[in-house]
Amino acid sequence: MKTRAIIATSIVGIIVLSVIGISLNSNAESNENKIRIAYFPNIGHAIPIVGMEKGFFETNLGEQVTIETRVFDSGPQAIESLFANSIDLAYVGPGPAINGFLNSENHSIKILAGAASGGASFIVHPQSKINMASDFSGKKIAAPQIGNTQDVSLRYYLSENGLKTADKGGSVIVYNIPNPDIYTLFVKGEIDGAWVAEPWATILETELNGKRLFFEEDLWPNQEFASVLLIGNVNFIEKNPVLFTNFLDSHHKTADWIYQNPVETRNVFNTFLKSHLGQSLSDEVVDIALSNLVITANPIPDSVYSFAEKADSLGYLGRNGYDLSGIFYLFDTNSIEGDNTT
Repeated sequence: MKTRAIIATSIVGIIVLSVIGISLNSNAESNENKIRIAYFPNIGHAIPIVGMEKGFFETNLGEQVTIETRVFDSGPQAIESLFANSIDLAYVGPGPAINGFLNSENHSIKILAGAASGGASFIVHPQSKINMASDFSGKKIAAPQIGNTQDVSLRYYLSENGLKTADKGGSVIVYNIPNPDIYTLFVKGEIDGAWVAEPWATILETELNGKRLFFEEDLWPNQEFASVLLIGNVNFIEKNPVLFTNFLDSHHKTADWIYQNPVETRNVFNTFLKSHLGQSLSDEVVDIALSNLVITANPIPDSVYSFAEKADSLGYLGRNGYDLSGIFYLFDTNSIEGDNTT
């Protein structure tokens, strides 16, 4: 049985920023008694959400360690906080992870483990006639933030099928807007389709009668690609090896627990949404979305390198080329139990 997960936020409003713990302006030095973690209110981020809500991190790290968590709505926010030394670890997509590594001083931001694979789809509006790649011509398509995982995947898909976006002289109009706004345009019939992560894909399908044209993982080798990664500041890790080792152990054990407890994972996630965002999703939406995303501590390195190639072909990694040598932090995993990273 596969356990999958979702990129869920509130349907009604745009999440600007929720901060749990101390304020964003803190630049306190890392020490063996504190760890600062950032993640999103998405089911693709089930590991940190479940790990915190169930107390797995707290138990494994010990009562003497203070855990400060921050909930963001975008990868760039997390990367900026890592650069500012206001957080130590973050769960983000491959795009922010790659940019964080390339733009950090001495390449100090590195990938530590995986957190989720897959979990995105292309959903067609019920009144739009899109049945294959060639049908994208002349259509209005939405994807979240420019340069995020779904945006890169959409634009690369168009390029691979001989299509250009309107800003490049082509016929496909791409709207880069937040997921809640994609939902609104879908309701109004002002877009023909959307390339979105879970649970938005399932929401558009089940609530708005959208048609799931394909799962993005079907476009990847072995139907898997890293969609959420655990990254961190190497300086923090090397100053706090015991603390980090215990955290990583918790990360792996939580991934295993989620795999074995999908129903309780859904309940924990919805409780989290209700507590921190004021509303939850239906059990059906969470269950379907969770089944469409694999929770795994494997960072699937080949997919990260492939994603970088796609982003670079679109001009997202600058004009001077890029080098991902050393992006994966190497450490002794002999003591790590569960779904081991590779």
